[in-house]
Parts: sequence; C-alpha cells; structure tokens
Amino acid sequence: MSSSFSSASHTMTEEWVTGPQETQFYTRTYTPSSSAPRALIVFVHGFQEHVGRYAHIHPSFAQNGLALWTYDQRGYGRTALDKEHRSKNSSWGKTGWSDQMQDVDWAVRTAREKVPGVSVFLMGHSMGGGEVLSFVIQQSYKSPQYVETVALLAGVIVTSPLIQQTIPASKTLRWLGGKVAIISPYTLIPAAVKATDLSHSPEFNDAYVQDPLIKSTGSLRGIGEMLAEGEKLLSAGCHHWPKKIPVLFIHGDADRVTSAEATQVFFRTIDAEDKRIIIYPEGFHELQNELPDVRHKLVTDIVSFIQARNTSQSTDILPATETQPNGDTGSHESNEKDDHDSKNNEHTVSSPSSAPNPTEANSKLPSDIDQDGKKVLPRL
Repeated sequence: MSSSFSSASHTMTEEWVTGPQETQFYTRTYTPSSSAPRALIVFVHGFQEHVGRYAHIHPSFAQNGLALWTYDQRGYGRTALDKEHRSKNSSWGKTGWSDQMQDVDWAVRTAREKVPGVSVFLMGHSMGGGEVLSFVIQQSYKSPQYVETVALLAGVIVTSPLIQQTIPASKTLRWLGGKVAIISPYTLIPAAVKATDLSHSPEFNDAYVQDPLIKSTGSLRGIGEMLAEGEKLLSAGCHHWPKKIPVLFIHGDADRVTSAEATQVFFRTIDAEDKRIIIYPEGFHELQNELPDVRHKLVTDIVSFIQARNTSQSTDILPATETQPNGDTGSHESNEKDDHDSKNNEHTVSSPSSAPNPTEANSKLPSDIDQDGKKVLPRL
C-alpha cells in the first residue's frame, strides 16, 4: 500500500514495507519534484518518536536536490501502533538493539532500491544517532557485521546522538531493570522526557505532549540495551571507527537529554580521516525543532557536508521550504582531515523568535500536510 503527495518542491510517498522478522514498517520517501535526486539520506529517528515529527524539515532536503528515505522504527510510531497495518506481533516498545541493527541494515538496502544510483548517507537523531554509530562501528570488530552495507555509505551524520545521557539514570535501577528484563523483556516502564528540554519552541514542545503516537514509556529491553550500547560507544566503540567513513556530529551545548560532552569526547577519540563536529551554542536536544534560523542552519550544515562528499552530481544549497527570518544561515565548509581539535570544527548560531507548529502527529494521509510545513489537519 502506498500513497503520494506532491508540491512544487518535493514529492512525499508513504508506504508500508515488509522488513526483518516479517515486520511491517511504515516508511516515507521524499524526493525532489523538479529533478532527479543527487544523493540519498537514510534517516533513523529517536526514542519514543516517529517520522511524522519531521514533516516540516525533511522536505527541505528534497528541495536541495536530495532524496530522503525514513521509517517508523520497530516498537515506535505507526509501525507499533497503527491498528490497520502493523504486524500482528508489533507493539509499543517491543524492540532491542540487535533487532534495530538488523533494521538499519535493511533500511539502507531498501532505500537504495527505492532511490538507486546515487551516494548514500546514513543519518540518525538521538537514539537513532547511537544506532547509526553502532551500526558503522560493528564492521571493525573481530566478528564484523553488515560490512557490505557499511561499505555502501558515502558518509554518516548524527544529531544529538545518544552516547551518554546528560543526567545518567541510576545504576542501581538499571541493574534491577536488567535482571527483570531477562524474565520479561518487553515490560513497559515510565520513561518520560520533559517536553521543555526538547527545544526553545513552545509549539513543538506542546505538540510532543499531545502527540498520540508518542507514549511516555519504554520496554526494559529497549531502554536497557539503548543505554548500554551508548556507553559501549564511548568505552570501546570509539576505537573502532572505520577510517574511510566520513562523519558529521551536530549537537547543542545546552542539551539536557543527551550529553554534548560525550559526543565531543567520541569525536576527538575516533581515528577518522574525515570528521567534523558542529556545536550549537544554547541548542537543546531537538535542533530540528528549534527556532527558525536554527532549523535552517541545521539543514544548511547537513547539505553542505553531503555536497562536499557526494560522488554523485553536486547541488546548490537552496533556502528551506519554511519561511526563514533574516540572520546567520551558517557557513559551508568542505572536508577537514583528521582534526582532533573540536574547537576548530565548531560553528555558532543565535536563537531568534519562535515559529509555527508543523507537527502532524494525528495525520494519516500525505494530503493532510501543508507543503510549507505550517499547517496540518488532524485526521484520526
């Protein structure tokens, strides 16, 4: 089953696709309307959320000549909650790290089939960022996994990756949770994220609280493995980054959810020939939902990184689809080789006035989405 929505700048296609373990995944593909895509982003969302929360930002990549393919992860969003299309065994929080690694592998391969013949960039936010880093690093372990898929990547982008929590969970509670998870791995426990910690935009934060596809719980297995694998990235994984895989880290230094300091330590430690880090002063966890010029800068920084490393045809960076205020849109740097001084790899950005709420948590059809990301008609 698939359906499409087109505007002057992009086409969005939503489709249910069978993935690992016969799981039905809700997916979206964004492509430029006026030309063939010049590169492909495969995007992995964060904890408790879903791809509908990015309906205001993902079209901007298509406007810049890039295709973007994404999916509601196992245990989240429509993949877990859509009563009509979800798999019989799918439910909220029913996920784990090994399953997620298998799903990322499937996602890259599936996206390449949907958008063939262009460079592929793997991108993840928050938990999805941790997944992306773990996925790439595994090919360098003694028992490598997904080597062929990682070799397909032209680069990696992570925003606010979950390597460590800003305020770590209690070790005692995590230990107890781990013991219970052995017996009942998908038992749900409270895991609320404070909405005001997500961004400086009240509209986006309110939409998060009201979103029917977001629940303030997670499974013992899902949460436990997510936190444990993030810590492994810093203790061991950072020594196994494949030298030839370019990587861009983006984090706000005021993130109260995932640690910007841990991201910077990871960045300094990895032995990559091509690595960049961009720190947004006063940026909260969801930079994609921050105030307008921050969102525009985020798109610009990511498109610039891809453009400089794209072996397909390059593209000029265009304004974002949503209305942008006048202000700093960021600079566009090219490749920087093996620079371990994060200060030489930082940008700054200011925080202007607020923006309209583009959430589409309740929407089910692409036709419900305003092409400028400003208005969504709820549809249950």
